[in-house]
Amino acid sequence: MSPRGDLAVIISARNESDRVGATVRAAARIAGADLVIVVDDGSTDGTAAIAAGAGAVVTRHARTRGKAAAMETGAETVRVIEADRADGPARHLLFLDADLADSAGFAGPLAEPVRSGAADMTIAVFADRVKLGGHGFVLGLASAGTERLTGWRPADLLGKGMVVREVTAPLAHRATGADLAAQVHRARQFAGVAAALAARHAWRRAPVS
Repeated sequence: MSPRGDLAVIISARNESDRVGATVRAAARIAGADLVIVVDDGSTDGTAAIAAGAGAVVTRHARTRGKAAAMETGAETVRVIEADRADGPARHLLFLDADLADSAGFAGPLAEPVRSGAADMTIAVFADRVKLGGHGFVLGLASAGTERLTGWRPADLLGKGMVVREVTAPLAHRATGADLAAQVHRARQFAGVAAALAARHAWRRAPVS
């Protein structure tokens, strides 16, 4: 029996049938990755079946619950699998997006600072950021809102407590275009980020009873 790996890859996916298979196969080639979990967040296409066919362990949300919930589900799935197969220490978790396709195979360096104890967490900095039709509004809102609520901006990594490091990697998301569908998609992203920030701002300001 081959030794168990030390890395579980968790991929959140929604309607990514055209790229999730390549992403799963590439992720499985990362050194130390012996478990690939795909959380299908309420897809209406063949995402789940294609991910399973590519070798992933697939768990599904009956309805779309959002990326954060999908990440939590993925982490819980790893915990359950490890509880049933208590044959070694807990795996490190590597969270990837489903649209990375073949570039997911280059995510391995993200795990190295955690493995060595040099960091508690890493964040990928894309070596090449493809931009076709976006204007940076969603990213700017998310970054500024996070800084306002938490005191640090993700790109600056001025976090306190846990050691967080940025790792440059040649990862590549699907590029979005400038047509009407793409602009509507970005508008929905912007609205979603704005709503999430507003809810968290209200929560922070609420009096404690």
